[in-house]
Amino acid sequence: MTSNTATLDDAPAVPTAMSPAMTFVMALACGLIVANLYYAQPLAGPIAASIGLPAHATGLIVTLTQIGYGLGLLLIVPLGDLLENRRLILIMIGVATLSLLAAGLSSSAVPFLAASLAIGLASTAVQMIVPFAANLAPDSHRGRVVGNVVSGLMIGIMMARPVSSFIAEFTSWHLVFFLSAGVMILIGLTLALRLPQRMPQTRLSYPALIGSMVELYRTQPVLRRRAFYQTMQFTAFSVFWTVTPLVLAGPAFQLSQAGIALFALAGVAGAIASPIAGRLADRDLGKPATLFGVALVAVAFLMTHLAPEGSTAALALMTLGAILLDFGVTMTLVISQRAIYGLGADLRNRLNGLFMATFFLGGAVGSAVGAWAFAEGGWLFASAIGTVLPVLAFGYFLTEKR
Repeated sequence: MTSNTATLDDAPAVPTAMSPAMTFVMALACGLIVANLYYAQPLAGPIAASIGLPAHATGLIVTLTQIGYGLGLLLIVPLGDLLENRRLILIMIGVATLSLLAAGLSSSAVPFLAASLAIGLASTAVQMIVPFAANLAPDSHRGRVVGNVVSGLMIGIMMARPVSSFIAEFTSWHLVFFLSAGVMILIGLTLALRLPQRMPQTRLSYPALIGSMVELYRTQPVLRRRAFYQTMQFTAFSVFWTVTPLVLAGPAFQLSQAGIALFALAGVAGAIASPIAGRLADRDLGKPATLFGVALVAVAFLMTHLAPEGSTAALALMTLGAILLDFGVTMTLVISQRAIYGLGADLRNRLNGLFMATFFLGGAVGSAVGAWAFAEGGWLFASAIGTVLPVLAFGYFLTEKR
């Protein structure tokens, strides 16, 4: 697909380098914004009871947030190629703040579920910040910058559940949303002061902008390939993190919710893959790094079967597996984003929206399949499915031309 504009890498209105302070601010913003997607997951039961939602509909609390995020990836994130980026990000953070306040104030099901949908939509601001960071960075350091910013995003994903569980344990689930709304206000003010303006040069109507995404997917083989790799990786990630809490709470391990939260925190260590992957991509080592990341995910599942279930060694291996899995998924994510951002500065938000939406759908499928597999055949069946997914990614990787 041929763009109707020049690329923006050398646009005078945008700095050609990212300071460490700016990188930190954008990484922090990504982590705190994306956490809004996950705060409600461990609190779904208490929230449903409080707002009068029937037990069989409890899943809507999480599902509507995910639906909102998926819609935002396809319908809102592409606006970053059309509208001034700083203003768009601040508007989305403002919507997130209002949505969080609405959720915290809700005492019945319909307002809370509407707020959940809006939280998902507004949280797509993170997927505007990452390509914005890529645009601010020079090409020689773009992978490093993207990796550092994505590390904040991954830490936010992993920390959100234990943090919300901890707050709700001692106060109320309402306070989780109120505190996050306050954090959004602080992040919005910080970004308003620190982010430069960036006006894209694309001149399309909104329908044409959205329509162009179909053509992008058709004409960009790098996008399709990288989306497949990450879909397999993230689907495996979702299988693992959906099923392992059930395994650890079961009769073999009998961990409390606090113990499971500590187990989840161990996975945060995998976020160190982000800056490492970014540097490897800048050195044109993306292909071997991709292979390494895919292999780690398969190994993470296999190693959980090396010790008797319920033993201390089995728990240690599962914890190490969680770290390796998160490391592998994060590595391929950063390498893939670095690859697709190289396809054109004026396309980055649309490319990112397509890429993220594709593997986000895979994650939703992984959660459903993981729960089904565990019910049908326990951890052995679920982990077998999780192992096959990176193997499929490896098989497709072998077809990649040098």
